[in-house]
This record gives sequence, structure tokens and C-alpha cells, in this order.
Amino acid sequence: MRNRGMGALAAVALVAGTLCAAVPHPRAEGAESGADGSPVPAGSPPKPGGDLDTVTIPELQSRMAAGSLTSSALTSTYLWRIKTVDPKINAVLRTDPTALRQAAASDARHRQGRTLGPLDGIPVLLKDNVDTRDMPTTAGSLALAGSPPRTDAPLVKRLRAAGAVILGKTNLSEWANFRAEKPTSGWSAVGGQTHNPYVLDRNPCGSSAGSGAALAASLAQVAIGTETDGSIVCPAGMNGVVGHKPSLGLVSQDGVVPISAEQDTAGPMARNVTDTALTLSVLSGDGSAAPRGGAAGLPGGSAHRGDLRGKRIGLWRLPSLGAEVDALMSRTAKKLRAAGAEVVEVTPPYQKRLAELEFPALLSEFHRDIDAYLATRKGPKSLAELIDFNRTHPAERTCFAGQELFEQALAAPPTTDPAYRAKRAELKDLSRRSIDETMAAHRLDAIASPTNPPAWTTDCARGDNDVIPSSTPAAVAGYPSLSVPAGFVNKLPVGVLLMAGDHQDGDLLSLGAAVEHRLSAWRAPHYLPSVGSDAAPPSS
Repeated sequence: MRNRGMGALAAVALVAGTLCAAVPHPRAEGAESGADGSPVPAGSPPKPGGDLDTVTIPELQSRMAAGSLTSSALTSTYLWRIKTVDPKINAVLRTDPTALRQAAASDARHRQGRTLGPLDGIPVLLKDNVDTRDMPTTAGSLALAGSPPRTDAPLVKRLRAAGAVILGKTNLSEWANFRAEKPTSGWSAVGGQTHNPYVLDRNPCGSSAGSGAALAASLAQVAIGTETDGSIVCPAGMNGVVGHKPSLGLVSQDGVVPISAEQDTAGPMARNVTDTALTLSVLSGDGSAAPRGGAAGLPGGSAHRGDLRGKRIGLWRLPSLGAEVDALMSRTAKKLRAAGAEVVEVTPPYQKRLAELEFPALLSEFHRDIDAYLATRKGPKSLAELIDFNRTHPAERTCFAGQELFEQALAAPPTTDPAYRAKRAELKDLSRRSIDETMAAHRLDAIASPTNPPAWTTDCARGDNDVIPSSTPAAVAGYPSLSVPAGFVNKLPVGVLLMAGDHQDGDLLSLGAAVEHRLSAWRAPHYLPSVGSDAAPPSS
């Protein structure tokens, strides 16, 4: 059965090309083999900067169709940036040695007029917990750093079938931040520490840290992240890019290193909503080969032009994230009202109870799901064996030593336990009601909240300052959420998080495109070494 809201998603994909004005295409040189065997561009540096930072997929496809750009040139440009820019931020674990061959195959399809869809020839980075048959998939752990998985994850198969160029793998928070009680986001034993491109001593947030930082630094056109609660949207917000956590089930969970089948999803990240929507249309299998079209049928009428008239948005302020973030949300609300939206303040109910119930449920689900995944891989075959591996490999403890969550999950009640089942049922009910009741009571199109505080200083001894409640309702409910850049606090990006009802992904992306257009908050990073005192840790 076709999911509700997917027609709207296809419409967003159809009109994506109308959301941005054209800009000149990036130039690139040829490529040669690098020290690690992967292709890297040779010759003079290609021109980076504004072109690559702001170009959208429809603009790239238009140029490739006209013959003024090739996927090979675009891929070479990104490979050159990975070689020259990534050492500052350490976001990319490895590049795919076949990337330029994939691009050449796309160029042949473009010349023959038989392209496979909007992502044909577009370079994509994958978070390193997504299975790839030809590259290691480690979840950041040395325990999985041997042989690659036997097959691609279904979402990777969709990307390949759509002609996307798999550019490589991004670093992540090891085991998606579900190992230690006080982890440091963006660190893994395999990849080391990823840095925030805006201020290098600050944290990139969440387990999709490498994907968010790589996009901010323009190391790929789009990237794939994964989320259980906050790990797409927080890296998007903290790295100043766009991240969409899809409705649960819209993107296949198979072949992704799990935490919880009840909440896990992969999702698209990009520098703009246009590219995010197009990538989701491929990941979900809806609209991947849709014909290019005009603005007719876009949800929200003229929302693609930034007109928000008639839209009702509920602002969940979350002052616990700090006075400067709250002031930014006030300015955001003012801009949305000036564009014709009605913005009313709301407080979704049941949040304290959700916080009490979520973690114990995830412990039981992680034990079940990680055992099932490890059985498909070489290396430790169970959570118990994984715990033993970490105890005997000192490199796993070079940033933080703890694996308290692993140990608690090993001792947690099984998912057959009636008490666990009651917790998950209550979680599902209350999380959905928290959104549904709020939207119905105020007749809302979406709920908006701050995605993140300004990035804290990365500190292995202290761990993260990441009490960020805005992602939880949609994450636990399995509803969609979308982070769009809202502005800056002390030179550090802050996002606005939009959430809506079940499988309303298309409508949410359409609204997000209008919000993005109105706020116009994206700025390229400057790789500052520091900005002085740390961001105040959020209060709980």
C-alpha cells in the first residue's frame, strides 16, 4: 500500500529544481590513484567555494544534460576536496576506489539520454554503519574492521540503481553513541575524532557526525545518516546543514548496524532541502525515476517561493538550551510571521515520561538487534563477545573507556518480557499523542523547536553536553522531523527542527523548503580554531 504523504514527497521531488536559482558549475581536473589506492584529482586545484557550496542537484543535472558538466568532473572535485579539506575535520574514513568508474558510467548514460533518475552521477557519502559489499562497514569499531559485509544494504542498492556515485564512508560516533554513558560524539576507534568545520575545537554532535561535518565542508553533494533519537537532526543543526529523519519504515532498516528496530531509520542529509527531498525519493523507492516537472501540485501552493501564508506553526521554545538560542528562535518566529505564517507557542505534553521510558526500552531492543546483526558478520557474534573484545583491545579505550550501555543492555530484560512490552507500548502511545494532540489542539501544519545548542568543546574526559530534548517526540513516535539552518550563536550554527504527523514527510519537506528560503541562514564554514569560552551546557 502506498504510504500516506508519499504523493506529496514525489511532488517535492518533481519541483525541486524550482527551489534555487542557477549558479555556475564547479570546475574539476582529472584524477590519479592516491596513496591508499583511491582516486584523487591531479593537477591544479579545482575552484571550490560558492559554486560547490550552493549548487543543487537539479542544477547539476541540468548542466550534465546540456554537456557543460560531467559526473567525472564533479566527482573529481569532491575527491580533491576530501584530499585537501578533510584533514582539517577528519570526517571521511575512506573513499571508494571505484568512484571515478561509477562517474564515467553515469557520463555514458547522460550522453546516451538514458539516465536513471535525479541522483544519476551525484556523489554520495555513506555513514559507516551502512553495509557496503566493497568497503568495510565498521560502526567505528575495530571489532568489525575486517572483511566487508556480504551484500549492500537495500538503501545502498537503491542508490546504485539510481545511478548515484558512492563516494565513500564517513566517520561516526562509535556504535552510534550507544556504548558508554559519557561518550564523545564524533569519535570512533576506527576513525578518531571528527571536528566541527565552523569551529574546530567544537563537537559535530550525534552519531552521524561525519556525515554532517562532511556536508558542511562540501565534501559531497549529499550524505546518508542514521538516527535512533537525534543522530541525523543534531549533526545537521550543529554543522549548519539540512537533515531529514524519515517516518519509521519509509527507508529500509536492513543492512544498517542497529540500536532499535522500533526507532532506527536512515535518512538523507544535504546542504539544502531540495537535495534532501530528492535523495529521500530514492531511498524510499518513491519517485526515483519521476519525470522532471514544474511547480504544479507542490503541497502548500507557492510555498516553494518562500510564501508561508496560511501555515500554522507551533513554536516549542525549550529555554533550557540557553538564552541565546531562545533569542534566535524569537527572531526565527518573527521572520516566519513576516512571511505570512501564524506562529503560536506550544509545549507538547508527556515529555518527562518519555524521557523516563525511552532508555530502558532501547537497552532491551539493542541486545536483541545487535545480536541479530553480528550473526551476519565476521568478528564477535554477540553483545557478550563484543564486550569481551573491547576489554582486550586498548585502542577501543583511547578517548573514553566505558561500555556501560553495552553492559546494561546485556543485563536488560528481553523483549519478550511483559514489563518491556508495556514500556514500549506506553512510549509509542505517549510520543504519538504528544505530537498529534498538540497539532490538533492548535490546528498546526508543523511543530518547530531549536534543533541544538551551540556546539560544546570536544573533550574526551568530560564527554558530551547533549541534553537536547527536541528530537525525542518524533524519534520515539516514528514520525518525520527535519532540521533546517536557523542562524548562528557565537559563530556556531543552530537549526530549527520541524516535526509533523505520521508519514507526512512530503508535506514537511515542502514546508521546510519554504522555511529554508525565508530564513536563508546557511553560511560556509571558516574552520576557526576556537571561539573562546565553551558553550554553556544545557540544563536538564
